[in-house]
Amino acid sequence: MQPFVTGLELSGRFYGEVVAPLVRAHWPTLPYSAALLGAGSEVLGYDTPMSTDHDWGPRVLLFLPEGDPGLTARVVALLREGLPEVYAGWKVPLPVGPGEAGAPSRTYVGPLSTFVERLLGVGVERGLAAADWLSIPSQALREMTAGAVFHDGLGTLLPLRERLSYYPRDVWLYMLAAGWQRLGQEEHLMPRAGHAGDELGSALIGARLVRDVVSLCFLMERRYAPYAKWFGSAFRGLACAATLEPLLAAALRAERWPEREEALISAYEHLARRHNALGLTEPLPPEARPFFDRPFRVIEGERFARALCAKIVDPAVRALLEAPLIGSIDQWSDSTDLKAPALRRNVRSLYEAAGHTL
Repeated sequence: MQPFVTGLELSGRFYGEVVAPLVRAHWPTLPYSAALLGAGSEVLGYDTPMSTDHDWGPRVLLFLPEGDPGLTARVVALLREGLPEVYAGWKVPLPVGPGEAGAPSRTYVGPLSTFVERLLGVGVERGLAAADWLSIPSQALREMTAGAVFHDGLGTLLPLRERLSYYPRDVWLYMLAAGWQRLGQEEHLMPRAGHAGDELGSALIGARLVRDVVSLCFLMERRYAPYAKWFGSAFRGLACAATLEPLLAAALRAERWPEREEALISAYEHLARRHNALGLTEPLPPEARPFFDRPFRVIEGERFARALCAKIVDPAVRALLEAPLIGSIDQWSDSTDLKAPALRRNVRSLYEAAGHTL
């Protein structure tokens, strides 16, 4: 068997050896951009030999000038006629135009704006409002900013990826505050359930808290979190993982709530020190404290949430603070269907319905 070649490397070779020469031979002056973006483990850099059993192989997304459907049709026809059926032992998928059936993130040929709107569920030509940023799953933003750009003859793809590289500062502060708020709302429930004899309930809450800690880590390091399949893999690439992964693993393995609490408290205190190191607010005491007169300790996540909210100055984001601090869609829903691009406007309306003009 040949050594495994990642999909990103395979597609880069495919573009350089097949697609670029074919397009150049027929349209030597055609401005276009080529990349590997969108859905697929290979875009995120996590593909393995197991990934090759479906929807995997040499592919390139070709972005053409806006407003010329005739050109798009001709390029699609050229590629369907001129591309080989097999490259490096892998079947080459047929390209599809913007109006054709099929997954546009796989072998799309057409305007960049159409591709982006299908992936993110919103148009980005005029920029994104706060409600747009908050209603787009971080997985979709990671798909748009990961992968590789092989050629940007249009001069629009690289600047767009730079604009989407991370959340605007005050949207980021709002999401950080929501993350700390989530910790504060449930951190005392885990030991209370265990103290009441419900170790299963305590473990379930503890697992939720572990996930919330990891989510905060992505936010603190300004990295888009991927969806569930690669959540842990991507976490291991964060700077904080070396310290936190053993603690979070201990919390998940714990059979009794005191052991679970001890591991989580160590993780909370580490997060608190990292918060202070960011310099976003005045330093806050990073030590856990008793929860009223009960034999539990908490970091009191609401303290960090309040401090972060006080630093938000953007009027559109400050308006969000008049309603419950729900954060982005990833912070209040893990429904795959609810995160579908077709529902993005409906999700966006949640923020507007809360009484905000965004």
